[in-house]
Amino acid sequence: MSACAPPHTDHSPPTPTPPPRRRRFGVESADVSASVAVFLIALPLSLGIALATGAPLQAGLVAAAVGGIVAGRIGGCPLQVSGPAAGLTVVTADLIHQYGWRATCGITVLAGLAQLGLGCLKVARGALAVSPAVVHGMLAGIGITIAVAQVHIVLGGRPDSSVLTNLRALPAQLANLDPAAVVISALTLTLLLAWPRIPGPVGRLLRKVPAALVAVVGATVTAALTGLTLPRVDLPSWRSHALAGLPQGPTLGIVAAVLTTTLVCSVQSLLGAVAVDKLAAGRTGPARVGRSDLDRELLGQGAANIVSGALGGLPVAGVAVRSTANVNSGAVSRNSTMLHGGLVVIATLLLVPLLERIPLASLAALVMAVGIQMVSLNHIRTVTRHREVPVYAATTLGVVCLGVLQGVLLGIAVAVALALHRLTHTRITHEEKEGVHHIRVRGQLTFLAVPRLSRALHRVPHGTRAVVELDGSFMDHAAYESLQDWQSSHTARGGSAELKDHRTGVRSAGTPSSTVCRCRPWTPWRNHRCDMPTAAVRQDAADATGAPRPDTHELARGISSFQRNTAPLVREELARLAREGQRPSQLFLTCADSRLVTSMITASGPGDLFVVRNVGNLVPPPGQEHSDDSVAAAIEYAVEVLGVRSITVCGHSGCGAMQALLAAEPGAAPTPLRRWLRYGEPSLARLADGPPERPRLAPRPVADAVEELSLANVMQQLAHLRAHESVARAMAAGALELHGMYFHVGEARAYLLGEEGAEGGEAEAAVFHEVREDLKEDVREGPEVGSLV
Repeated sequence: MSACAPPHTDHSPPTPTPPPRRRRFGVESADVSASVAVFLIALPLSLGIALATGAPLQAGLVAAAVGGIVAGRIGGCPLQVSGPAAGLTVVTADLIHQYGWRATCGITVLAGLAQLGLGCLKVARGALAVSPAVVHGMLAGIGITIAVAQVHIVLGGRPDSSVLTNLRALPAQLANLDPAAVVISALTLTLLLAWPRIPGPVGRLLRKVPAALVAVVGATVTAALTGLTLPRVDLPSWRSHALAGLPQGPTLGIVAAVLTTTLVCSVQSLLGAVAVDKLAAGRTGPARVGRSDLDRELLGQGAANIVSGALGGLPVAGVAVRSTANVNSGAVSRNSTMLHGGLVVIATLLLVPLLERIPLASLAALVMAVGIQMVSLNHIRTVTRHREVPVYAATTLGVVCLGVLQGVLLGIAVAVALALHRLTHTRITHEEKEGVHHIRVRGQLTFLAVPRLSRALHRVPHGTRAVVELDGSFMDHAAYESLQDWQSSHTARGGSAELKDHRTGVRSAGTPSSTVCRCRPWTPWRNHRCDMPTAAVRQDAADATGAPRPDTHELARGISSFQRNTAPLVREELARLAREGQRPSQLFLTCADSRLVTSMITASGPGDLFVVRNVGNLVPPPGQEHSDDSVAAAIEYAVEVLGVRSITVCGHSGCGAMQALLAAEPGAAPTPLRRWLRYGEPSLARLADGPPERPRLAPRPVADAVEELSLANVMQQLAHLRAHESVARAMAAGALELHGMYFHVGEARAYLLGEEGAEGGEAEAAVFHEVREDLKEDVREGPEVGSLV
């Protein structure tokens, strides 16, 4: 949002009490409990993913610890938990097969450096431009690859690095299965599926323990009690742990390996951060955290991959299962992810004897279940609804048969081809029913389809009724002009033309060309009136001067214009706000005057400002609201619930409320307006106390008594604001700023409470500085300047 920023923050009266210092290393109890829950999930999954890749099992623990501590500390999504991810299993397994383990660690370091470069270039949002069908297809292909490979371990065998080889070897593996491995795997899967479905109060209590931990512990205890002979976890001494080495091989192959690792790590982490934002926004109990900084998240993931690769760990990315558990467990800060990483370090050092009793078949069954879950039926339904099944299928098959990078490139190619096909393939039909000519347009309406559209439209006879139905998500300027010209021409010849847009459900009836509104959705605001038909002006309803008044349907016409022209442009952004809820950073309290358009003078849009308007921009002092608590309720809601960072009181020139205060007669009847304006009487007293209290405008003298009172009223209402308990508490904590603003309607000029007024307190007059065009950048960027809108 572009900004008119105030030069300074409004301060409380002299010598405010400093806020209590928070403990530097204080940790919320919610973060501690969440970190334990995430740790219990991460421990078995990290070992299982390391097993699935063919890497040393310690590598999974190293990645989990580094992902929690490094990515948790540096990353831009505080609640996302990073570590070894199932989505990286296929990539890492292929790298180990081609280059060996130490070279794979070196490739991980190079991928981390690439992520740091991308984060510095601030291209994180660009990664989200990849079609969701490609991302879902990539995850499904990786899930299939993981599941097919782990089936062999579940049955007591060893998998190959190729999916097709594993599929061909499956019949032979079924003929030579290991009963002990099958029993332990079946038990693991049974516990994994049944544990979350235990009914009743007992089930709610038991479900606090992660199903993955229960499944692995149950299988381990069963194997120990029955004495089954099975391959188990083997954690060699840390003295023999391999660190990163330089990859050897063709340069092009190494570059491709680094790009593949970078792509998968980055896309999975960024999509995970967006998903975590949605989960956190939907919580009602725990305190909310800020929206993720995706560029910083990319930097955090890059740093974690550098450290993990250098220490001999697996590649690191955001992990959906652990992040979901973190949010649902009530985590409120990044401390939970960092504590979980510390717990992994402690377990790695102290729990080695217990970890080495875990059967490999149990870990394989756990990872196989994760792989199967990556083929999401919800994703399939979504791509089917959006007619992107070819993209999804091509990506999935490409990942399974060719590899992750090749599969993603194939999916992107199919997505581009499908988009071009939709853009160029437009079906236009014309038929007549009961004297009405119906022209139906299915698909995107671009300049390529204009010739066919014109032929269909000119087949409609003059003087007839026509209905044009548009069923597509895009129409370019050439097609729009062609439709408008035909509609004007057809109606001018005595016919009627109706446009139906199935995207918005809006109908537009044709009118003669002389009455067509040529305004665009973003026409600069200038209090314009579109030319309307003569019949739309009621000549029999003239005002005192004899001038005709517009008819009473002006509001309906405005709504129709919004639905037709503006709604399609803002629908996506408003849908996002509807999903995520409002998160304004400013409370803007101003007058109800119709000439004061807050979005115009602050260059703000939906979701930016929490606006309170009343007669005279008044703030009743605490304890004096009596029958009207609406302003106090709005202030409390904005500060306590929405967590706004600043409050602005905006007065304006020619204020009717200030005029009424100056003209008020003692003993007048206590009308509702008079009772409300009593909250402006302290502003009159402020002016009556003497010249030092009188505010002034920096570039020019105050014009008249109304302007002088309006300026004093802004200062007085700021004082009323500071008296509210929620405001005072937030200001004492350094979480809230107060600003004063004055808007001169006739000059179209904004004045902001300047440094003298902000620092002078009650001893000096407040100075309102003009916001000039040549100072906009200074106001926006100056470090000492504070933010208004």
